[in-house]
Amino acid sequence: MGEVFAGRYELIDPIGRGGVGAVWRAWDHRRRRYVAAKVLQQSDAHTLLRFVREQALRIEHPHVLAPASWAADDDKVLFTMDLISGGSLAHVIGDYGPLPPRFVCTLLDQLLSGLSTVHAEGVVHRDIKPANILMEATGTGRPHLRLSDFGISMRKGEPRLTETNYVVGTPGYFAPEQMMGAEPDFPADLFAVGLVALYLLQGKKPDSQALVEHFAAYGTPSAPQGIPEPLWQVLAGLLQPDPQARFRTATGARKALTAAVEMLPEPGAEDEPVEVFDQIGPLPAGFGPAGPVPAPRQTGRPDAPHGQTQAAQQPGQQTGRHAAPQSYAQPPASMSETGSFHLQPPPQHPAATPQAAQPGTPGTPHPAHTASPYPAAPPDLSQAPTAAVRHEHALTRPYTAQQVPVSGPGVSGAGAPPHFAQAAPSQVIPPSHTAAPAPQKRPGPSTKVAVPVLLVALICFAVGIWALTQA
Repeated sequence: MGEVFAGRYELIDPIGRGGVGAVWRAWDHRRRRYVAAKVLQQSDAHTLLRFVREQALRIEHPHVLAPASWAADDDKVLFTMDLISGGSLAHVIGDYGPLPPRFVCTLLDQLLSGLSTVHAEGVVHRDIKPANILMEATGTGRPHLRLSDFGISMRKGEPRLTETNYVVGTPGYFAPEQMMGAEPDFPADLFAVGLVALYLLQGKKPDSQALVEHFAAYGTPSAPQGIPEPLWQVLAGLLQPDPQARFRTATGARKALTAAVEMLPEPGAEDEPVEVFDQIGPLPAGFGPAGPVPAPRQTGRPDAPHGQTQAAQQPGQQTGRHAAPQSYAQPPASMSETGSFHLQPPPQHPAATPQAAQPGTPGTPHPAHTASPYPAAPPDLSQAPTAAVRHEHALTRPYTAQQVPVSGPGVSGAGAPPHFAQAAPSQVIPPSHTAAPAPQKRPGPSTKVAVPVLLVALICFAVGIWALTQA
């Protein structure tokens, strides 16, 4: 997965690079869609101010690609736009070369439509060129362009960010008045639109300086080869070196273009249709049309290495992160209707056959199954199941000569504690050691306490009766 910017935008792969930043394909986790994210690379004051101006531009138009949102994370900033996958006009020219006049008129009409909305907001773009005009991947259908990159745009009347004699823009698409340092105005954008139209019709970058010199010396030239005369008249009105003789508004140029298209010849059957391809390419691994693809869940031991699963499962063994080891696997206990668990029945052990303790023969080694001659350690009853604990006899029961501890393996009879057997005559306990029965104590308080409490109760009873009679 890619880097998540500001907890929202996941950068996937770079798809372009501009003058002050790189453009990434990103996933917007909040809106659940793919966007184009322009990440600012520099952080000087002028660049940051241009960034603020560009991201603040909010123009809703089908042929304008304006910033939609922005975010900042530490020393980095970015703003996002709709993701356009068809590349720019430069990609289309690279695929086909010169384009048919009617196809160019369609693109030119959309460009002027979007530019008229931008100018209506009082914004001068100042950097119209083929690389800043993006295309939707429409295939052989009707083309759809978007005017983008408002990094150096400004509103009329705003203070400049550069010196007066410093020219901002892309060489080759400057209007003559821009070269002389005039204030940015709408006709300068229209001059750049005329140069873009020549680029699409001729398949190469026009020589704007030679064109301006020819207009200044000889006036409007005749239509270049391959450009119909009605369309050339519209382009000549966009390319006039004098801004006063040029189209003043994008709306006026669009109306003249509509009239010129009606006089163009119909496209022939031999004309190859222009297809706008997807220039971004497929999504990288880990991403799908609906966003990041979750990683497959791994099964096996929680402490197993990443990506490694348990090779084999024994019958009845549980899997998952809470599974117990196989040696501790127990069948699940059933649950009652009240939510309590039913305990498993205690294990049934076969009763040992009572045998008399016999002394071992000296010099005879004990078999492997014979217990040690030393007294066996008593079992730890705290670790035994509740149902398996044997209760000792009451402490008031006297010991007899028949219940004394002996060495060697003990034999538990019915009702007798373990490790007791019939003792030898020398091991009989004298009667003086026999425990006497404990005296029985009558329940209730002593007489010294009961008598005063009874007197107090009688006094209270008498006072209560007197109070009732006085009422």
